[in-house]
This record gives sequence, structure tokens and C-alpha cells, in this order.
Amino acid sequence: MDELDHKILGKSLDLFTFSDTVGKGLPLWTPKGSVIRRELERFIVDEEIKRGYLHVYTPDIAKLELYKKSGHYPYYKTDMYAPIKIEDEKFMLRPMSCPHHFELFLSKPRSYRELPMRIAELAKLYRFEQSGELMGLQRVRSFCLSDAHIICTKQQVKDEIRGVLDLIKFVSKTLGFKQGENYHFRLSLGDRTDNNKKYYKDDKAWDHAEGVLRDSLKDNGLEFVEAAKEAAFYGPKIDIQMKNANGKEDTIITVQYDFVMPKRFKLTYITEKGETKEPVVIHRSSIGTVERIIAFLIEFYKGAFPLWLSPVQVKVLPITDKQTKYSEEVTKRLSELSIRTELDGRNETLQAKIRDASLEKVPYMIVIGEREQVNGKISVRTRDGENKNGINLQDFIDELKAACETRQISI
Repeated sequence: MDELDHKILGKSLDLFTFSDTVGKGLPLWTPKGSVIRRELERFIVDEEIKRGYLHVYTPDIAKLELYKKSGHYPYYKTDMYAPIKIEDEKFMLRPMSCPHHFELFLSKPRSYRELPMRIAELAKLYRFEQSGELMGLQRVRSFCLSDAHIICTKQQVKDEIRGVLDLIKFVSKTLGFKQGENYHFRLSLGDRTDNNKKYYKDDKAWDHAEGVLRDSLKDNGLEFVEAAKEAAFYGPKIDIQMKNANGKEDTIITVQYDFVMPKRFKLTYITEKGETKEPVVIHRSSIGTVERIIAFLIEFYKGAFPLWLSPVQVKVLPITDKQTKYSEEVTKRLSELSIRTELDGRNETLQAKIRDASLEKVPYMIVIGEREQVNGKISVRTRDGENKNGINLQDFIDELKAACETRQISI
């Protein structure tokens, strides 16, 4: 399955690279790879805002005390980078953004009227993966997570989880993934017998939280499997699992019920009766880490992305130098309308230009010869080899814009 491996395809399509000088597990995004990342990020931020999420920015670094407060340190420290000492204080690159979001919530008193509060961020995170565990974009040391923390009342939990599952299904469908075929749901449970204090000891809370997640999956008609000892220390979770080109299964997205962090951070809100009450926290992602989802998309589409995700959407191919001026006009028109277009003005045969564009998996090629120039039209070839001649440029533009706006899968 090497031809489907995202590491090989990513290199041949010039999407990302790694440098030993920069460091292992720290991806460098090329201009083409950055297009895919940017489109995904715009898509998920816009969609989450539509659904009532409050998008924020928080620092990539924080004082060590923050992670002691959350309980991640020392229990999680093997996955964290070593502390950085600055002016007699210790700081850490963040491995997660939840403590930052809780501090935002604590910045002023909160009322029941503000709940549910859905705090979201495209968060840059850093985790120290062992060298032997690193694998392309699927397992890295620096990554961007489509993260969010929903702070709500216990009565709101089921509705909020339903909304999260609906968002995940919508995102998966938009990206072309089918439940059961390309991904499946897993309910990850805690270990009540753990003696190493990895799991927060509160059997009643675990029973309730696991029951809520189990019921949410059933109420949404979602098939799932259960997995013991896979939960984080602060609560059970729903994991969305996918397999890569080599058959290895990975967690792409997580939805977690948290009954520990509200206590550690003393999160409270004022009820309708003026009483102080502790909320519940739901940790969730929607597309998971940008790096990992792109790795799966590369393999899923074999590098032939849908139009809206394609780094180059159109290649303009003049047959001879005589068509250069008209080709430049067409390229400029498309580019001004935010259609990602490149002009191949090399002194090569048309067959060579078509071959190279096909290897780059560009969705559309505009072929311009003498006939097209005289008539003010274009001829279009798809990467699948379909040809259409004598097309009006504006009609073609309208088609492309509509396909991008609806995030159409097929070309």
C-alpha cells in the first residue's frame, strides 16, 4: 500500500516536509500543503461559529503551575516537553488547551444565562512523542487541534453531546467519510481497579458519565464498540476511530465527559435562584488535529482532493506561444475570483503539460489553442480524462464557484 501512504504521496505532491535541523516530528508546510490546511481551518471555524461556538486565541505556553492545577503534571509529564526556566519561573509548551479555556471562563463571574458556553480554538499543541512512535503527519510533536470545551449544566449535557455528534457527522460527510466504512465510534471507559492514581476515584461519577455517553450514542442511532481502560484520568470519552493506508487504527476525534476539572479549577456559575453551582465540562474536537486529518485525507483521496481542497484547482495550458497573452488573461480572471490557478507557459508539448498536471492531480486543465483564442472560449479537461470543448469562461467559473461553495466531493 506504499502508493497510498500519505508520507510518499505528500512528498510527491509537495505538501509538507521535515527537517532534521528543525527537529523530528515537527512538520513544515509547503505553500501547497498550507492551502489544504487553511481551507480546513476556515471550514471548521465558520461552521462552529454558526453553531454557537465562541472562538478564542490563547498562548502556546503557560506556567508550570497551570498544569499542576489541572492535574496533568506530574501524571502526564512524560508526554510533555521539559519545563523552561525564565526569570525564576517555570513554563511549559502546552500539550492541551483546556486549562487555558478554564482560566478564560474564570476571568469573571458567570451566570446560568451564559451556559452552555462553547469555547473553541484552533490550538497549537506540543507533545513529546518517542522517536519510534513518530509517523509522518499521523503522529507528530507539534500539531494544531480543533479543540473546544463546552461548559454547561448537568441538564444540558445530553443536548450538547447530541450537538457535538451532529457536528462530527456533518464534518465527516463533508469530507467524504462514511460511518462504518471509513470510521466508527468507540466508547472508551475508565479502569476502576487502577491503583496508580491514573484515574480519578469516584465510581458514582464514572457510572453517571459513562451512562450519559452510552445513552447519547444509542439515542443518536450510532453503532459503537466499548473499550475498557482507554479513558483519560478525568472521565470517559467517545472516540472516532479510523484506519490508515497500512491498516493501523488511530483516534481522530474525541468527545469527553469531564467531572474532574470543574472541581480542580473551582468552576462555578450562579443559578436562577442565586445559588453557586458547579458545571460540567465536555471536551471535544470536530476534525481532530489538522495534521492527522490531512494525513487521512491524502490517503483517502489518493492525493486527488475535491476541488475545494485542491492546492491548485486549475492549470491553464497554452498549446503554443501564440496563445500566451489570452492564457494570461484567463489565468488573471480566474485568480481574481479566488480560483487557485497556475499558468504552464513552459516550452513543452501539450501532452507533456497534461501529463505533469495529471501527476499533480490538478482537478481541471484549461487547454487554449488557436480556436479557443479566436472564439474567446476555453476547452476543459478533467484529471479523469474527460474533455469539453468551446466552453464559455464565465459558465466554467460559475460551475467552479458553486462546487467550492457546496464543498462538492466529485469533480
